[in-house]
Amino acid sequence: MEYAEYVARQRPALVRFATVLTCRTWLAEDLVSDVLGRAFEHWERISGMGEPNAYVRRMVVNEYLSWRRRLARSSPRAEVAPEVVSDGADERAERDAMIRRLAGLPRKQRAAVVLRYYAGLSDREIAAQLGCRETTVRSQVHRALNALRIDLTTGVPHFQETS
Repeated sequence: MEYAEYVARQRPALVRFATVLTCRTWLAEDLVSDVLGRAFEHWERISGMGEPNAYVRRMVVNEYLSWRRRLARSSPRAEVAPEVVSDGADERAERDAMIRRLAGLPRKQRAAVVLRYYAGLSDREIAAQLGCRETTVRSQVHRALNALRIDLTTGVPHFQETS
């Protein structure tokens, strides 16, 4: 059996095997790549064996054990929390939910909230744009914020959406 053919057929199974050993996909990929690199150097001898796959699998185990021993001697013992990287889905979902809640507000309240919190305008500037008094702006923003608040126990907005 040619080396390229062996790798094409057995690499996925070796990676699955190494993943079970290491409990980390990225580490399993590295481990199998290292082992297959060494196996390539001795492929004539390995391919002549009765069970070349058993030999390579044993190489994976040995490399894993060797890696664990090296890591145990050289790595710090502190517990490090894994860094969670967000794909942005949660933020988009929150934004979409807020847009739906804003859409349920009366037009003047929605305009006052958007001008205040999105455009960053003062009460005076909002009043000038909406053609009303500053007290009306504060009242509209207050009512809008009350309507936008979510009941934390149920996760449901305090208002009924209008379509």
